[in-house]
Amino acid sequence: MANYLKYISFAIIVFVNQQVLLAQESIGIQGQVVDSLDQPISDVLVLLLPDSTSTITDNKGRFAFKNFSAKPTQIVCSHLQFERLILEANDQVSFSIKMKVNTQLLSGVDINEKRFRETQEVGNIEISAKNAYTLPSATGDFSKVLATLPGVTSNNELASVYSVRGGNYDENLIYVNGIKIYRPFLVSAGRQEGLGFINTDMVGNVQFSAGGWQAKYGDKLSSVLNVQYEEPKTNQATVNLSLLGGSLHFGGINKKGDLNYSFGVRHKNSKYLLGTLKTNGNYLPKFTDFQGFVNKRFGSNTTLGFLISSAHNNYLTLPESQETEFGTIQASFRMSTAFEGREQLDYHTNQAGIILTHAFTENIISRFTVSGVLSSERENYEIEGAYLLCDVNREPGSNRFNECVSIRGIGSNYSYGRNKLEAKILTVDQNNEIFLGDDVLAFGMTWDYENLDDQLKEYAFTDSADFANVTYSADNSIDIESHKIGGFAQYTLNAASKKHTLNVGARLSYWTYSGQLLISPRLQYAYSFGPQRRTSIRLSSGLYQQHPFYRELRNREGEINPEVKAQSSLHVVGGMDHFFQAWGRPFKLTTDLYYKHLWDVNPYDVDNIKIRYFATNQAKAYAYGADFRINGEFIEGTESWFSLGLLKTMEDLQEGEGFIRRPSDQLVNLGIFFQDHIPNDPSIKVSVNMLFGSGLPFGPPRNDTYRNKFSGDEYYRLDLGFSKSFEFENDKTLTPNTLWIGLEVLNALGAENTISYTWIQDVVGNQFAVPNTLSARFLNVRVIAKF
Repeated sequence: MANYLKYISFAIIVFVNQQVLLAQESIGIQGQVVDSLDQPISDVLVLLLPDSTSTITDNKGRFAFKNFSAKPTQIVCSHLQFERLILEANDQVSFSIKMKVNTQLLSGVDINEKRFRETQEVGNIEISAKNAYTLPSATGDFSKVLATLPGVTSNNELASVYSVRGGNYDENLIYVNGIKIYRPFLVSAGRQEGLGFINTDMVGNVQFSAGGWQAKYGDKLSSVLNVQYEEPKTNQATVNLSLLGGSLHFGGINKKGDLNYSFGVRHKNSKYLLGTLKTNGNYLPKFTDFQGFVNKRFGSNTTLGFLISSAHNNYLTLPESQETEFGTIQASFRMSTAFEGREQLDYHTNQAGIILTHAFTENIISRFTVSGVLSSERENYEIEGAYLLCDVNREPGSNRFNECVSIRGIGSNYSYGRNKLEAKILTVDQNNEIFLGDDVLAFGMTWDYENLDDQLKEYAFTDSADFANVTYSADNSIDIESHKIGGFAQYTLNAASKKHTLNVGARLSYWTYSGQLLISPRLQYAYSFGPQRRTSIRLSSGLYQQHPFYRELRNREGEINPEVKAQSSLHVVGGMDHFFQAWGRPFKLTTDLYYKHLWDVNPYDVDNIKIRYFATNQAKAYAYGADFRINGEFIEGTESWFSLGLLKTMEDLQEGEGFIRRPSDQLVNLGIFFQDHIPNDPSIKVSVNMLFGSGLPFGPPRNDTYRNKFSGDEYYRLDLGFSKSFEFENDKTLTPNTLWIGLEVLNALGAENTISYTWIQDVVGNQFAVPNTLSARFLNVRVIAKF
């Protein structure tokens, strides 16, 4: 009887367990993920353990599981902007999950590329860069984050300029809160540039496109960077100090919650870093800027924003001497130079804008923007360098080892310049969006007034091998007052299934100076498929045309050609994005293939970061390549990525030489940002920022026969960061909530990267390209406090 009761009891237990499992399969598990303000969080990876079944929350933060092979024991929630959360399942079937914002200072740069949705533009990368200043770099500039993305090249750690997929520095659009941004116009070297416009303390979110962007963006050939400054939801402040300068930022919101403000002051003093250059002397750079953004809401339908920036860059150099060794072991040379003179550069740029946004209904939104730029720039320099070029003995056993054994040449280089620029630019922009269900109709118009007064007076000559030669001379001015009128219309179609997204549009642009009308049709398409739409394929194409700015009207001799027309480019971009999990953490693999056909090209040469145009439309060109990137949590709780770009770009001047390499032809470009931390103590971290680029073409100046015939050295740079962060719980105003202390080893490998060449001639007429190198190894200390 007892055994009979045991069998009955066992059967009942089995039956109950089966019913429970059947109930779980029929009911499943569901829930919603919200933030601390109970706002839904989309794109959260929800993982069931132990069988690793996963899904992603929708735009209302909801998730659901209907089938799973094993009884769930834990639920893991992951999102790049929130702290990782692990919950015990405890036989629950419904969950309300609240996630905390990830506020760790040393989280590096979070790049969150969401899948394509109605809020995601096809082909754009979304970047969350609140902590971009923790990326170890020589300047701390936001562009150094972009340099680690595929297709973006920056071979000068002292400058904020970058090129994209074979373009040049002048072909990139930058917007901040819908306002077009201008950088100093006369800068010729990275050490002179000062601070880039974007203040990383104030950045909220960023979208970047390396090609094939929508019609609503303006008329440039290479890329679009669209930055939105943050509207603080709480009172906050940040102090950032280092050996190379610092910044102060504070922001907040009023008691009514209808006024947000954010202000930042930055100061950069690169004196110690410039002291590592080959040229010895007194470097006295001072770069300071102030920025502010205020946003006021009037009711629920109207907002008024105000953005202001004032930048003052002063650069004074008194060079004294320089010693450069170059060549090979078999043929080694040394050039010793003594300098006399000075270089005084002053750049003052003020920008401001007012943004009025009004929602007539919840489906009709208009924005009206008025912005202006006042820029005053001065370049005054007069420098003479007397040099001696000799052969160096490299035989270790010789009693004259490492000494000059024969003189190749003696001479001097003299350069003089008195240049000034006054620029006044006014822009009025009106944009509209009409939401038609899941679709969006957008259209708008833009008017630009440009008044540019540029006076150029400079010359240079060399005195070597017993003769003097004037290498460059220009004395003229250009005064342009013109108007640009543009408009666009585009329609975005989002399928109800969210699998298909199609954007079709066109831009029109007319410039009164050239009398040229441009029409630029554009198209973007994306198809998402697979479980939770984890894989997307993309196709973008369109015309991208760029009216010349005043610098593109000057030829290499400084003369003005008013007949220069717009350059044109046809983009064709195909790509794939794939989301996946590894080690229970989210990753994304991105692949892009692109081709660009260019005509009416205005050829140019590059010296450091100064671009000298031919001021003609004589060339045709092409660029093609592939970009790859994998992004995710290689180390739990930290974001890292690896980027690889392959590029080929050529141009034909149509002078009988055929296609030759363009100045931006860099076959291989590799960018790595990797973070690690001590096990069980994420407050102690190591950050690695590494760049590698194959050699760029170069040739002797003003010699078209040998233009871009030679290949320069590779660019490689490794910056390391070591840090410790502290968190405090207090209510005191003057005590920080977090404190970050870091040590950076900049150019840890001590690479002597070349940025340009000085060409000299010896006594028998041989020409030598003497490399001008960038900064050497430097140790920097940083302290960041957040309140």
